[in-house]
Amino acid sequence: MGSIPNTKSYTIRNPETGDQATIVAALPKGADLDAYLTGASKRFDWAAWAEQKANVNKVRVGQQKQQKRK
Repeated sequence: MGSIPNTKSYTIRNPETGDQATIVAALPKGADLDAYLTGASKRFDWAAWAEQKANVNKVRVGQQKQQKRK
C-alpha cells in the first residue's frame, strides 16, 4: 500500500451510529488486531469525520452546472 511499507487498511465502525471509516496502520507481529481496532474506534474523532463527510457531499448554491441553451 503506497510508499509506506507494512501498512494495511482496516475498516472501523462507530458503535453509536454504525458509520464506517477506513484507517491505515502498521501493526507489529503478534499484535491483537481486534483489541487495536476496538481502541481505534473509540479514539477516532467521529464528529470531525462526519462534518468532513458532509462538506464533501455539499453542493454550493450557484455552483450547479448550467445548461446550454440552443
